[in-house]
Amino acid sequence: MKRFAILGLGHFGFHVAKTLYQEGHDVLGIDNDKDKVQRASEFSSQALLMDATNKENLKPLGLDKMDAVVVSTGKLISQSILITLYLKELEVKNIVVKALNEDHGDVLEKVGASEVIYPERDTAMKLAKNLSTPNILDFLPFSEEYAIVEWAPTREIVGSSLKEAKLRNRYDVYVIAVKEIVPDRMVLIPSPDFVIKDSDILVIIGKQKDLQKLRGAK
Repeated sequence: MKRFAILGLGHFGFHVAKTLYQEGHDVLGIDNDKDKVQRASEFSSQALLMDATNKENLKPLGLDKMDAVVVSTGKLISQSILITLYLKELEVKNIVVKALNEDHGDVLEKVGASEVIYPERDTAMKLAKNLSTPNILDFLPFSEEYAIVEWAPTREIVGSSLKEAKLRNRYDVYVIAVKEIVPDRMVLIPSPDFVIKDSDILVIIGKQKDLQKLRGAK
């Protein structure tokens, strides 16, 4: 079991806390809004009504012992910057902060954020990719150049082995896993002889420009 703290229990912070808690982790939720704290109390190990912009409030919480501290303070940019600075001073090792825009993210990195996330931008990109490429069920960029996608196989390759489908030769992408619906299991690094079924989901890694070639596959 890992330990996490979520500072800011708005829509984003609440769902991060809830998901981590439901996965069996120890979750500390903090917000200065009583209603948000009460809502999160059911899905956290402890929910505190507290002003996280007061460094003295943060000191006794043992945040430096957490596996990660997530900062999600809504639209108040100054608050997230100040809290991130305090967490860095308190020697928190893994500080994950939600940013509203690129400039906000740059400042957060400068004051000590270990990782900056852009939920609205990333969700918009994912939606756009899914709309433009219907066969791609999920899209996860992990650098400017590379991404991982979940791809529903086209009729052309259903019934073929991975070797016969020649996805690497045709698109310069790599199948790193297959999600089988029947039976319900995940096949990691499938063999070239793995036969693709119409119910399978292929997990594929490649350069984003090469993954776009899958868009025209039928």
